[in-house]
Amino acid sequence: MSDIELRAATPPLAPGEQVRHVFRADRGAYWRDHAWMAAGAMGFGMAILAAIGNAHVWTGAVGGLAAIALRAFYLSTEALKAEWQLTDRRLLGPGPTAVQLSNIEKVRGLGSAVQIITRSGDKFLLKFQPDRQAAEARIIAAAGIPSAKDQ
Repeated sequence: MSDIELRAATPPLAPGEQVRHVFRADRGAYWRDHAWMAAGAMGFGMAILAAIGNAHVWTGAVGGLAAIALRAFYLSTEALKAEWQLTDRRLLGPGPTAVQLSNIEKVRGLGSAVQIITRSGDKFLLKFQPDRQAAEARIIAAAGIPSAKDQ
């Protein structure tokens, strides 16, 4: 399968609409985020076992690592094919997701993801971005809104 076939479909472009930038999930950001989640799950599992007085606290680390590793491998194919297109009118996401640039109220970063909040309160995540700040800046400039720092 080619790279194009693996990408999640986005809504079709309107007549005269032009793609300005494409945001793709980054494999490095994906695995880095999961490494952080695994570290957190390991610590949390150990803390819970220590709190309940379990003599085998180390099993919390094994369980946390196993849970996040299984999640990471299971979801990687789907998560890494996500693609968002920034056009001169809309932000087009996987499946039927289409957000008018004029409807974007806030853009902010969450780890390696960019969160888009619309005026109606809908929220969208552009996950596993290799350069989150650059992605935020592009969307903010296209939507003509103040950055999260200014809000």
